[in-house]
Amino acid sequence: MFYFGLDLGQAQDFTALAIVQKVMAKEEQQIQYHTRHAERFALGTTYPEIIDKLQERINAVNVSNYMTLPDATGVGRPVVDLMRKRGIKTVPIMITGGEKELFDPELGGWKVPKRILVSNLQVLLQNGQLKFAEGMMHADTLINELLNFKIKITAKANDTYEAWREGDHDDLVLALAMAVWYAEKFGVTEGIKSKMNIPNPWLKVEEIL
Repeated sequence: MFYFGLDLGQAQDFTALAIVQKVMAKEEQQIQYHTRHAERFALGTTYPEIIDKLQERINAVNVSNYMTLPDATGVGRPVVDLMRKRGIKTVPIMITGGEKELFDPELGGWKVPKRILVSNLQVLLQNGQLKFAEGMMHADTLINELLNFKIKITAKANDTYEAWREGDHDDLVLALAMAVWYAEKFGVTEGIKSKMNIPNPWLKVEEIL
């Protein structure tokens, strides 16, 4: 199954897309997350154009078994509505500063702390479960973003994830993190059904299996 993480940018930020496939690596006897594609869309690309491009990427993968995970934190909700009108399978993710993942039935998606998204990504990297396709577009940029991430202990003793230097982007990292988080928590591997048992009014039963 393929997972499309979509970090929605605004005027000064890129919109980024990461496509991940969850597979069972028989030689290593472990579940792996293969990053098949990563890209940034040009600044100024309108949201309807982004949805058009997203649909093109979904068509290029040419599978019915997929899920898109768009960022619904800022301007994301109207974009999510447009995606649903297009018939794109969508579970939005609202990135929060909290401690727990919470399902929002009205949104039909999840509220997930940024620290969980990024720490999950780090664990999979350390375990050798996160792989990158050879020759993948923006691979160097994505890897640099991953290397530039750090944990900062704030004055309130809460750990927050941010780039090393002001001006660094994290759009590709967050797009990848959303796709991988959902794939690990609810994803399908070799015919095994999804672990999701929370009713989602926005999805048909066959779309979450």
